[in-house]
Amino acid sequence: MDAISTIDLFSSFTKEELNEIFSSSKYEIKEYGPEQIIHLQNEICHTLDIILKGKVAVQNIDENGNVLTINVYSARDSIGANLIYSSRNYYSMTVLAASRITILHLQRELILELCQSNVNFMVSLMKIISDRTIILTDKIHAISLKTIRQCIIDYLKYEYHRQKSNIIKLNISKKDLAESLGIQRSSLSRELNKMRKDGLLEYDARTVTLKEPMCFEHSSRPGHDC
Repeated sequence: MDAISTIDLFSSFTKEELNEIFSSSKYEIKEYGPEQIIHLQNEICHTLDIILKGKVAVQNIDENGNVLTINVYSARDSIGANLIYSSRNYYSMTVLAASRITILHLQRELILELCQSNVNFMVSLMKIISDRTIILTDKIHAISLKTIRQCIIDYLKYEYHRQKSNIIKLNISKKDLAESLGIQRSSLSRELNKMRKDGLLEYDARTVTLKEPMCFEHSSRPGHDC
């Protein structure tokens, strides 16, 4: 119950109210192992899912088997808020565990009861739906317009500023990086090799060293092409 009380959706409820809410049978807490599928593409959304522990990935797999990781969600994030009351309430992508996870599944009836009894819960739910729509739109827009090199540069530029070093430590595998950028693993390797030949970077299995940091500093400006 302590973990649930820290979630924004339930922050306005007292401990007694939470105990009463979760004395019903309209919810379920389940554990999933790494890579275990939570929801298949085209599966009907019956619950609002809240991650209590671990990470969840939302992936799109095309007819050629290419995997695009749309987003990765962590503890206290929710999944399905934009689907559960939709007239097209099926998952357009596959949802799977990116690590060992624990999820709280809330049934439609319970969500409706909470919206009717607590306006703060309803407002928080509306905010989640709105924010999720913006994130998805921005992700699709960015992927559709960028070249492979631009996607790599944007990622490295972000990590360059975050890590404050031209030697960037990779916290994910190149396979996972390729999926998050929406490109094939072979395409990522090919473009990294081209960038190395162009004198922009060096890389190994765990790091990428930027040879021309200023290029990554200003690569988003018109006229700059690394």
